[in-house]
Amino acid sequence: MLAASKPAPVFKLLLNKDLKGLPRKYDWSYRSVIGMCGYLEGSTRPDISMATHQCARYNNDPKLSHERAIRRIRKYLLGTQNKGIIFSPNSKQRLECFVDTDFSGNWTAVDSEDPENVLSRTGYIIFYAGCPIHWVSKLRTEIALSTTELEYVVLSQSMREVIPMMSILEEFKQVLFIPDIPPIVKCKVFEDNTIHIKVVTAPSMMPRTKHIALKYHHFRSFVKSGQIEIFSIGTTEQTADIFTKPLFGDLFLHLRKKMMGW
Repeated sequence: MLAASKPAPVFKLLLNKDLKGLPRKYDWSYRSVIGMCGYLEGSTRPDISMATHQCARYNNDPKLSHERAIRRIRKYLLGTQNKGIIFSPNSKQRLECFVDTDFSGNWTAVDSEDPENVLSRTGYIIFYAGCPIHWVSKLRTEIALSTTELEYVVLSQSMREVIPMMSILEEFKQVLFIPDIPPIVKCKVFEDNTIHIKVVTAPSMMPRTKHIALKYHHFRSFVKSGQIEIFSIGTTEQTADIFTKPLFGDLFLHLRKKMMGW
């Protein structure tokens, strides 16, 4: 679920309930280890967020496959135990938010009848001056009907974090030297993402997006005023990609370097 020497198909590494799988081999507390990993990923090790959250879904009845996944995370942490987040502030960089989604990425043929399989995973990370200050990897609780809708919803939710930060930075200007530059939001480009950006910047709702709840449109006024700008970004530079799906080899290492500095 983390960096590997040889790429393997993503679907082989996504965990499932494994109801017919072998029982666990060891008797250590699965929940306690998940709790410790959760503390680490929320403080200094965002690189294990996606893997930890995948394992946490099976706290109630973990099998051998889930135990092995936890042990893989543990081995990765042991090999990088002297690492964390290296903060290298760059005054030329702005408040940035990278947003990514994995549409129905949890679907597997093994649990094809389980409705939870069509839920999508979303993630975003907020930087200030090139330093990560807040990140989220989360499985959606409602089913999205398209990648465009899913991207719009997670972008809206990330803006609930960004917009208050903008206000805080405005207050800090009174006592601290902070560059007077607007935040930038970077969103991953899917094949239909040009439509997604058009939805965000259009003066009115499009016919196919009327079903999206009004609560998700709150940030459009900030886009219209220019306080928030939306940009497309290539997959290999989408830092939030590390929060939504298993990555391998060079891509995992590249995004970890962008996020954590090593």
